[in-house]
Amino acid sequence: MSARWHDNPGAFGGIEDHCDPGTARFAVLPIAYDGTSTWLKGADRGPEAILEASANMELYDIETDSEPWLSGIVTAAALTGFATPEDMVAAVKGTAEELIDAGKTVIGLGGEHSVSIGLIQAHARRYPGLNVLQFDAHADSRDQYLGSSNNHACVMARVAEICPFVQVGIRSMDAAEKANINQDRVFFGHEFTADDAQVQAIVDQLNDPVYLTIDLDVLDPSEMPSTGTPEPGGMRYLQMIKVIRAVCAARKVVGFDVVELLPRPENKAPDFLAARLVYQIMAYLG
Repeated sequence: MSARWHDNPGAFGGIEDHCDPGTARFAVLPIAYDGTSTWLKGADRGPEAILEASANMELYDIETDSEPWLSGIVTAAALTGFATPEDMVAAVKGTAEELIDAGKTVIGLGGEHSVSIGLIQAHARRYPGLNVLQFDAHADSRDQYLGSSNNHACVMARVAEICPFVQVGIRSMDAAEKANINQDRVFFGHEFTADDAQVQAIVDQLNDPVYLTIDLDVLDPSEMPSTGTPEPGGMRYLQMIKVIRAVCAARKVVGFDVVELLPRPENKAPDFLAARLVYQIMAYLG
């Protein structure tokens, strides 16, 4: 599936015509998929909600004294309409590879977390030695779940087949998953403080290049209620971006995704949080 540039209202940041797609640094790839979610449905509406909210952001970032949009942000048409999880993974991988080959820093917008499988496969193929940093409430380390190895509960099992990874914020998993994770590379939610030593320990576990996958349920439901599987005891937004800022400063981050937003019409704040997070990471990438 070839990437097409977004030709309708809804481009990230509300930006339609400010740059040449050929020279833009960032490519936002919406992936409207919710085929394997197992509780609350609606994550396929997440990309559209993030794009809508992003049009209401200020495009100047105070913390970094920068305007990431000046580097060029283009938004690809949403990927949607998949027959199976395997079809989705293949389509996402192919489109992401095309964007990477075009020189873009790819930002995936989910959709449920299974969309990250194809994104990470594409980056691992194009960036030898890739490491993945996962922010998530859930370990997502089942080999198969409900008949699919590409279920949202299997993301990190698929990642383990291709590259090393570090997990941050984990506070929910099945007992059987304990055998599938490296507990020396897991920063569990109940132990997470985001103090300087812990942040440095996360950085030290990672080698270049790095891909970030961010399941929004890593955040506490008081800040991020709009997910399909909210878990109590999550980290705060400022704790998470402290880690991301440190990783972006010390390591070469080559791509990232933000997934599992389940938008709710009565509360737009989580949509805006997700959009602002995407733009903040763009700012950290310089």
